[in-house]
Amino acid sequence: MADEVHPDPDLLRYYGQGAEADRLRSGSGLLELLRTQDLLRRFLPPPPAKVLDLGGATGVHAEWLVTDGYRVDLVDAVPAHVEQAATLPGVRARVGDARALEEADSSYDAVLMLGPLYHLVRREDRLRAWREATRVVRPGGLVAAATVSRFASLHDGFRSGLLTNGDFREMVARDLADGRHRPPPGKPWSWFTNTYFHLPEEAAAEARAVGLESPTVLGVECSAWLLAEEEIDEWLADPDRRGRLLWGLRRIEREPSLLGVSAHLLTLANRSL
Repeated sequence: MADEVHPDPDLLRYYGQGAEADRLRSGSGLLELLRTQDLLRRFLPPPPAKVLDLGGATGVHAEWLVTDGYRVDLVDAVPAHVEQAATLPGVRARVGDARALEEADSSYDAVLMLGPLYHLVRREDRLRAWREATRVVRPGGLVAAATVSRFASLHDGFRSGLLTNGDFREMVARDLADGRHRPPPGKPWSWFTNTYFHLPEEAAAEARAVGLESPTVLGVECSAWLLAEEEIDEWLADPDRRGRLLWGLRRIEREPSLLGVSAHLLTLANRSL
């Protein structure tokens, strides 16, 4: 077990407002959920594999993983998230930090980090989380980590019109310069909280630095999230259109020249045998 660590108080305050509860239910958030499902269902070992969902929030991914037949344990730093996730049938949930896990060595077939790397702004903290995920996954097992793209706030500014706001532009300039997303005090929660925005190749480099093998980086929403929210809802509401949209995104999910356009990236790597 790693040394004790403590989460960022700003993170706890932000998520304590319940900001995550409905984020993945419509528009670009629902697209993120559906594409994450699509990717993981192709790369996870088959059920009933044992999965550790690190930073699993209220259990939005744990819920469908259990339905698919996986055995799921969830760890999250926010007590309110864990309280909600623990009500889901088949999900065991506890409060914890991705940098200091209680779980035993080699105890999972796959480890998901679909949030922790967002809020570990120091590289040494992100590497601690990668090392802990590597420790608790079995040899040959999968580690899947989501990151926010370095260019996400800029693209969101184009899409939303927020680039007309001087404070927003200054924030975007800082994001692009060093990847550290720091909303000005008092700005709306939609500007998010303290976050690290990865360049497309960075998470793969972090995975290699802890000894994981053959990291692959995939776009999650790819370019489709640049559509207006109502247009995304229209695509996703119709099964035929949704199928065509997902088909198209699979065609470009590995294209290096387009990775930075996606709001989120998913890095997949395996522990060496």
